[in-house]
Amino acid sequence: MRIERRRWLVLALAATLAPVAAYGQSEGFVVFAAASLKNALDEVAATWAKDTGKPMPRISYAATSALARQIERGAPAEIFVSADVDWMDYLAGKKLIKVDSRVNLLGNKLVLIASDGSNSMVELTAESLAKALGNGRLAMASIDAVPAGKYGKAALETLGAWNAIKDKVAQTENVRAALRLVARGEAPLGIVYRTDATAEPNVRIAATFADGSYPPIVYPAAQMRDSGSPDARLFLEHLRSAKARLTFEKNGFSVLSQPASST
Repeated sequence: MRIERRRWLVLALAATLAPVAAYGQSEGFVVFAAASLKNALDEVAATWAKDTGKPMPRISYAATSALARQIERGAPAEIFVSADVDWMDYLAGKKLIKVDSRVNLLGNKLVLIASDGSNSMVELTAESLAKALGNGRLAMASIDAVPAGKYGKAALETLGAWNAIKDKVAQTENVRAALRLVARGEAPLGIVYRTDATAEPNVRIAATFADGSYPPIVYPAAQMRDSGSPDARLFLEHLRSAKARLTFEKNGFSVLSQPASST
């Protein structure tokens, strides 16, 4: 069992070997953002750069927990978009954000995914999950630090299923790594955000966890305390714009903040 768990850890780490930070370049301010935001935020950033004629932001995607720790250690991010409130609160407690810039930007849902070749729906009970997994693993982000993993564990506990399947969980460094394990057929099931499932053609939604079975998923955004870039401030405002709202909603997010402008 230990050997098998080590194998899954190696697979999970291999899926996340892309550099966490990309701030060695000379142009553009640096944004740290939760991995689940990649598709939508890349599109929002490209539109902003095209509309303004300014350099593209350099966006580093990883687990929220890893990014927050990097910021704490002095990484030169100017904007942070977290996948939960707790890690933004953590940085606020360290006085590392501009408090008046903070906004609850987006919401999301939690789903159970299966590979695209699987056609059956899965009932969200301990017995059904165990049967659907068979000898396979349930791919999830780290349950101790990564927001998606914490939400997933909470949902399974609410269902009374956690104790029955916890030994079958394959934990990954971030939610997109869990998504890839299912997409590649290395895990029969996974727990990810609805937006992740929408972004990956090789998986399908097998079940949707009920609202209230896990804490509300909120993505707060803020400018860092030491950020002096006017462009960073403008980009943060753009994240709340009507144009950005359309992009986020197209990618499956719910938008929590009111538009800051019509740009």
